[in-house]
Amino acid sequence: MRQGKIGAIIVGADRIAANGDVANKIGTYTVAVLAKENGLPFYVAAPFSTIDLQTPSGSQIPIEQRNPREVTHFAGKSVTPEGVQVENPAFDVTPAKYVTAIVTERGIARPPFDESLRHLAEETIVAGR
Repeated sequence: MRQGKIGAIIVGADRIAANGDVANKIGTYTVAVLAKENGLPFYVAAPFSTIDLQTPSGSQIPIEQRNPREVTHFAGKSVTPEGVQVENPAFDVTPAKYVTAIVTERGIARPPFDESLRHLAEETIVAGR
């Protein structure tokens, strides 16, 4: 990004809240912040079914915790001191303020996402999809 060799970022999503916050694999949030810092657009491409209008924001999205041994052990041997507490989330949440647009098979939502995502959902109902 710093070298100007990237023109845009496109990521997927596991869940999208009504306000446009996006849950995706660990590291997505970091990439979004770097994209913003480097003046790059950050797009989310996901199936319309990923949008959850019943979840107001990303803070309400439950985040799966993976087995702590994935980070405390290597080749079956402990690499951390005994008793170390570990968080090993499978997902992170990217705040909507970092998202340029959300692209679905039913249309593109742009900020403010609480309005544009609801509009996409209403169009879907009217079209009978």
